[in-house]
This record gives sequence, C-alpha cells and structure tokens, in this order.
Amino acid sequence: MAKPNYSFEKRQRELAKKKKQDEKNARKREARGNGASDAPQDAGSDAAAPATADTAATAATPAMPAAPAPRIHRRAPPGERTGE
Repeated sequence: MAKPNYSFEKRQRELAKKKKQDEKNARKREARGNGASDAPQDAGSDAAAPATADTAATAATPAMPAAPAPRIHRRAPPGERTGE
C-alpha cells in the first residue's frame, strides 16, 4: 500500500486557500471600483425623490460603530528611559 504524501496535500490546500483569497480580493477591488462610478447615479435618484427626516437620519448614522484607532507605542530615547 502506498504512503500518503502529506506535503503534497498540504501544498494543494494552501494553493486552494490562496486562490480563494485572491478571488475574494478581486471581488472587493471590483466592488470598490464600481462603487465610485455608481455614486453619481444614486445621488441623481435621491435628488428626484423628496427626502424625509427619517431617511436623512438613517443615512447619516453608520451601520457599525467606528473601530477605535490603534494605539501607537513609541520607544523613548535611551537617556529618557526610567529603568536606567
């Protein structure tokens, strides 16, 4: 009986995973590219329809709260360190 080639199987899984991620990134890039060209069309349709207070309020509030900014840790110069 032949031994399974685990290295080959792992490499094939990695390649499939990379291909799937590349396709996902390509769809995202395409959506971002189409989103910029669709904006003028949406603005024109909104201008034709009367805006109510409810639609303006819901459009102004984001669907998800913004993530906090990442913390930046800067290293102090050697003369300013407190442990020395």
